[in-house]
Amino acid sequence: MAKILVAGSLNMDLRFSMKRMPLEGETVLGDGLLYNPGGKGANQAAAAAKLGGDVVMLGCVGKDGFGDALAKSLTDCGCDVSALRRVTAPTGTASIYVDERGRNSIVVIAGANAYCDVEYLKECEDALKSCSILMLQLEIPYDAVWYLAKKARALGKTVILNPAPAPDSIPKDVLKCVDWLTPNETELARLSGMPCEEPSQIEEAAAKLQRAGVKNVLVTVGSHGAYLCTAETSELVPTQHVKAVDTTAAGDCFNGAFAVALSEGRTALQAVEFANRAASISVTREGAQSSLPLRSEVL
Repeated sequence: MAKILVAGSLNMDLRFSMKRMPLEGETVLGDGLLYNPGGKGANQAAAAAKLGGDVVMLGCVGKDGFGDALAKSLTDCGCDVSALRRVTAPTGTASIYVDERGRNSIVVIAGANAYCDVEYLKECEDALKSCSILMLQLEIPYDAVWYLAKKARALGKTVILNPAPAPDSIPKDVLKCVDWLTPNETELARLSGMPCEEPSQIEEAAAKLQRAGVKNVLVTVGSHGAYLCTAETSELVPTQHVKAVDTTAAGDCFNGAFAVALSEGRTALQAVEFANRAASISVTREGAQSSLPLRSEVL
């Protein structure tokens, strides 16, 4: 099995449940508050580790209780967190609002994640050299992500970039370093500057990014599954239908599962099918890392 390196954010998620989302200027009564380890980077690392991957996590947390809890959660999932950086800034947080239909809105405060910079990542170069797959997201400073993508490409690593939260653009020299770009429809629309409401539009937008340099585009489309767009094919890989309770971290689960399947030498189609199954389980549970399935459940 190939080693997976994840570089990204670690947040403590504060999950507020309510019957419906408040309108602008409105106050609603919630049903509960939960604290769950999260952050896109940590979620993807946890998902990959719980699914059997050999995972190392790079990122920054504060010297506080939330930081201790996040490191422990990843360790319990099976991640190597020996290279995590502790800083004086408070650990990152995410406030997640979930309605009774499982839909969510999220506000993220970067905190310690802002210190996941190029200087720190240069100190962790041995971890990059020893991995085969690098997973990136966009909740740490962009220049750190761009640096790692370019460095990984120079070292011949497989680069998976989940462009979330979606930026206005990604530099062309970085796009050329990406083996797998994994946006959802909204993120794809923003990056491509094109509507992505219909299947043909999604495929056209993905093709535009491929022409810009990305090798493959994998677009998650919620309950419909994912569009697999490579040089050889452009097809929807459907997923099973389930009753969603909470979609938080579903995309992170998908990405982690996809990386694990690739690390095991599965084909792209097999990897997407595996990722679909994992994500369909995660949405039937509450929370971020607490919703991630074990390998035995997916199989």
